[in-house]
Amino acid sequence: MWWRLKRSQFNEQKGDGNKRALKNIVDSGEIPGLLAYANGKPIAWCSVAPRETYPVLDRSRTLKRIDDQPVWSTVCFFVAKPFRHKGVTMKLLAAVLEYAKSNGARIVEGYPVEPKKTSIPDVFAFTGLASSFRKVGFVEVLRRSETRPIMRYYIGESSTRSVEN
Repeated sequence: MWWRLKRSQFNEQKGDGNKRALKNIVDSGEIPGLLAYANGKPIAWCSVAPRETYPVLDRSRTLKRIDDQPVWSTVCFFVAKPFRHKGVTMKLLAAVLEYAKSNGARIVEGYPVEPKKTSIPDVFAFTGLASSFRKVGFVEVLRRSETRPIMRYYIGESSTRSVEN
């Protein structure tokens, strides 16, 4: 809900209120993201939808729109501790590309972090790491902050690895 709500609203309904709001989205039939499973149990998730779903992005100096192209955005990840540092985020990103493509997306954006050091605490990597996005075929298109590139995957274009591969 962090990316969907004004900060004041997010803070007002912190905790259970935001959980209810997300449940309402699911109950409405909207798909707010993708889940990853291992042995039949959910182990990870990422939020993905058309960029308009996340109005906070446009209120950010760093993450505001770079052009008028329609894009889908993947804005956050959660991976359960036992499954971190095992490539789960990259598998989620591959699934994001398939899902976005199946819903008509031509461009998928991500807003990962590029740590200044070789590692950062997991809590600060909730938008993903730029290295994971690169490994899946995303390219950096703009950087307004030293540690926050805006990355894109162009579905079906030969300039990057296509979803079909």
